[in-house]
Amino acid sequence: MKRSLQNTGIHRMAIILGLLISISCTQSQEKISASAILISNTNLIDVRTGQIREGFQVVIDSGKIQQIAATLENAETYPTQINGSGKFLMPGLAEMHAHIPSPNTPTTRIEETLFLYLSNGITTIRGMLGHPAHLELREKALKGEILSPRIFTSSPSLNGNTVTSAEEAIQKVTAYREAGYDFLKIHPGIEREVFDQVVSTANEVGIPFAGHVPVDVGIRHALESRYASIDHVDGFLEGLVPESANVKPHENGFFGFNFTSLADMDKIDELVTMARDNQVWIVPTQSLFERWYAPVGSDELLKQPEMKYMPASTLANWKQRKDETTQPSTGFNVAQWEQFTTVRRALIKGLQDKGHGMLLGSDAPQLFNVPGFSIHHEIQGMRAAGLAPLEIIRSGTLNPATYFGMESTFGTIAEGLDADLVLLDANPLENLEALRQISGVMVRGQWLSRQMIDEKLTEVAKNASKQ
Repeated sequence: MKRSLQNTGIHRMAIILGLLISISCTQSQEKISASAILISNTNLIDVRTGQIREGFQVVIDSGKIQQIAATLENAETYPTQINGSGKFLMPGLAEMHAHIPSPNTPTTRIEETLFLYLSNGITTIRGMLGHPAHLELREKALKGEILSPRIFTSSPSLNGNTVTSAEEAIQKVTAYREAGYDFLKIHPGIEREVFDQVVSTANEVGIPFAGHVPVDVGIRHALESRYASIDHVDGFLEGLVPESANVKPHENGFFGFNFTSLADMDKIDELVTMARDNQVWIVPTQSLFERWYAPVGSDELLKQPEMKYMPASTLANWKQRKDETTQPSTGFNVAQWEQFTTVRRALIKGLQDKGHGMLLGSDAPQLFNVPGFSIHHEIQGMRAAGLAPLEIIRSGTLNPATYFGMESTFGTIAEGLDADLVLLDANPLENLEALRQISGVMVRGQWLSRQMIDEKLTEVAKNASKQ
């Protein structure tokens, strides 16, 4: 009798336990929202350490990374699942020297340009020639009203023609800050006195500035003025020329090309140290100097597959401008270009090793730099300068987030961050060409499959062929 009661008690406990488990499972299932996405059994790339975390489950919902776990209960119940087996998940890339088409460009073409960035895993762009319309575009992208990378936009250009006095500098810098631009764009031609007023007012109203180094300013004064970033490594080669050379600064040519033979490589450390001490980021845009201003012919570049995404009129313009600047009749010297490239690569390597930091940017769309696709040429240029794969990947992920003070928003894979992700078929830390092997892109929680990307690219190419 005693044993029977004991068995009955055990039986009741088993029933209760079963009910609790059932209730728990039901509650667990109820917590999975209809919009949740699961990337299963994937390899996570830690861009801080370079480590690969194998076999993880990543849950995305409401545009955010909600959970990262080695195992996950009821994984099969997630409404949308992406098989990450054998694939590598990394943060989306940032193109830190991008251009957004002007407002008079057809809306379809603007949207296609933004998609070209996304198709190559670029989920953040820093627009380097701003317009009021870009402020509206930035907000639409943020709200998910258009399919677009996250946008940061500069002000309209500040150059020798648009800001000619201290009074004008105060007025325009203040106006651009009040309009809501993310930073000021500095172009060539500004006189030093006016530049100093731009800097003073920018510091006063609280807006950073970035871009070119006007000849009258010079690299050392520019670094001391604490640019947020100096793009194209502008002004650095001129800074390597000894004062004893007694050159005329305005005869420097294409980013200092005319002074190549005068560059004193021993001065690199001084400039690198100044960049570090003044916390100035560098955007190399090296692809510009290995595609546009380079010995490779325009006809050869036009044969590259990515050119089909650009309108014929744009390609014709690119060919004309390249031929006008690099054909033999222009005086372009291949031997001098090789020396020029050697100096630039030494500067890039030094600025990476001992400077403040690098930001990935290719200057697209610029001559033969197709948006999105050009980032891979830039990566090749940085690799040729001696940067390691992890350093290059950081320049397009963690470093931009740090630059914008948004490490808690994007740039790494962590719970609570925006779901800006790229799923790759191979490990980019072993071979950077893997960055081209995209299985899919996620932009703030919206999944773009390989099939969807290919279908859209076909449409972009078809439209471009008619323009």
